Amino acid sequence: MSLLTVTDLKKYFPTYSQKIFRTEGAPVKAVDGLSLSLNAGETLGLVGESGCGKSTAGRTILKLLEPTGGTIEFEGRDVTHAKGEELRVLRRQLQMVFQDPYGSLNPRHPIGQIIAAPFEIQHVTPPGGVKKEVQALMERVGLNPEHYNRYPHEFSGGQRQRIGVARAIALKPKLIVCDEPVSALDVSIQAQVINLLEDIQNEQNLAYIFIAHDLSVVRHISDRVMVMYLGKVMEVADRNSLYERPMHPYTQALMSAVPVPEPRRDRERILLYGDLPSPQNPPSGCVFRTRCPLATERCAAEEPQKIELEPGHIVACHYPKVRTVV
Repeated sequence: MSLLTVTDLKKYFPTYSQKIFRTEGAPVKAVDGLSLSLNAGETLGLVGESGCGKSTAGRTILKLLEPTGGTIEFEGRDVTHAKGEELRVLRRQLQMVFQDPYGSLNPRHPIGQIIAAPFEIQHVTPPGGVKKEVQALMERVGLNPEHYNRYPHEFSGGQRQRIGVARAIALKPKLIVCDEPVSALDVSIQAQVINLLEDIQNEQNLAYIFIAHDLSVVRHISDRVMVMYLGKVMEVADRNSLYERPMHPYTQALMSAVPVPEPRRDRERILLYGDLPSPQNPPSGCVFRTRCPLATERCAAEEPQKIELEPGHIVACHYPKVRTVV
């Protein structure tokens, strides 16, 4: 049984006109029909350009945002509309590491209090007391336990992200959504945080949904990768299949933009022209057709269905083709 199963998840944000009489307009379709499954100890990478809905998807799965449609099942139990006490208890198993290591920590609280917050909210008293457990968590993520009473502004960006990781793993959850956890950090620090996340995953058999735009980082940490565009899933496959043999034109364009240490002169670069369409008024048929070099009239008239072209390799395209990445 899968740890997490998401089926046809939708998250729409309402919009309103600025006229004298407030009227509701077309909603912004941030996530439109996302389905995924995740096993214990597995990492699913979620990639796509800015505005594709990947962060909204992660927050909706964790119930930080209320879904507009679809279902979310955790350990076989439907938690789509969990509220109140049920949702509070569920939070022990579902946690998040946020993108901004500066904005995600309360500047008025010492880090000991920040990391101890999950214990207080969930009414959990660990063996040996909260302070001892918090200092053990600090040591586990590479922080000095003696800095228990220091404030967030006294730490660097990388150290603040470690504080966020310590807070997320405090209650030993089963799933953590990592929302671009290293994008704001220096490259050398990125590697340290990624290695820390992998070590903790191996120790606790954690499942990750790893949201990022850096395809090299995603390839390093993920078991499977899902590519999103304008709120929809374009392609899903294990990391080796996706990176070596992408089949969707959008995935191929993303892969061609990944820098390599020794670029060859004959390496093909696929350029996408035009701007990302508005999620409030997405194109008919295939949402990628306005920027796709293979688009035809069929793409405008008919939305492509997700097809499993190879075992575990799913593509939503009328004209998928294998392109070996050099």
